[in-house]
Amino acid sequence: MSTTVLVSTFPPFQTLSLAVCPDLSLTEIYELLVDRYENLPRNDSPNFDLVLSPHSGPIPSPDEPLSSLLKDEGSDFVTLRLIPRLRGGKGGFGSQLRAAGGRMSSQKTSNNDSCRDLSGRRLSTIKEATRLAEYIESEPLRKKAQQDAQKAKLEALEKKLGINPLNGAGPSEPIAGKKHRLDDSEYVEQSREIVDNVKSAVAAGFLKKKKKAKTSPPPTAEGSAASSVAKTASSVLVAAEVKASHIAEKVLSSPETGTVAVAAAAAIGIASA
Repeated sequence: MSTTVLVSTFPPFQTLSLAVCPDLSLTEIYELLVDRYENLPRNDSPNFDLVLSPHSGPIPSPDEPLSSLLKDEGSDFVTLRLIPRLRGGKGGFGSQLRAAGGRMSSQKTSNNDSCRDLSGRRLSTIKEATRLAEYIESEPLRKKAQQDAQKAKLEALEKKLGINPLNGAGPSEPIAGKKHRLDDSEYVEQSREIVDNVKSAVAAGFLKKKKKAKTSPPPTAEGSAASSVAKTASSVLVAAEVKASHIAEKVLSSPETGTVAVAAAAAIGIASA
């Protein structure tokens, strides 16, 4: 009685069906395969690293007979597969898994803003609303701190200008940051006179330019009129600057307007800061 053996191989070898005696061992069946496929290595070859095994269960011993692989007593069909032998290592795979698990657990993130609560709102939206409410509640404190900082800056500027009332120098009240009216009729009259003189000088220059344009050729008249207007305007501006500097010195040296000038300088410094 013969047994049919179906051996599934790997490329380039094809699946082979054999009718053999059930008392043959797996080594002898492999020799039959070598006789059919000459490229397969023999059992005594140093490159021999193939094994015959069933499709399920442990790998049997090479000397085990084929009849031991029959599932039923009346069965005469066995399926085998030709596979390369897998060399085992020294192990350590479990320790590598434990180490990888430890690294994964140490890298857990605490950012759960994309999650939602029971009402369906995202946690990031709730946190943002909470921060906004806290910001609105702390608005008076921030305004008070800003006012205190501005007051301290004013006091430091007053102290730097020497008008601190605690030292006895300067006025009885701090004047930095306050509005003051400059009451000096002479200064106002002189400044108005300077402005009128400049306007009249410019108007006279333009009249002179028009008169010379009528009596002389256009190119020469334009050049002379422009030069005369420029000379007149420059002389008027120089005179106005000299007069304004004299008035400024007079105002700064006056005891009534000295405090006001200092306050104006302090206010300009605060505005620029």
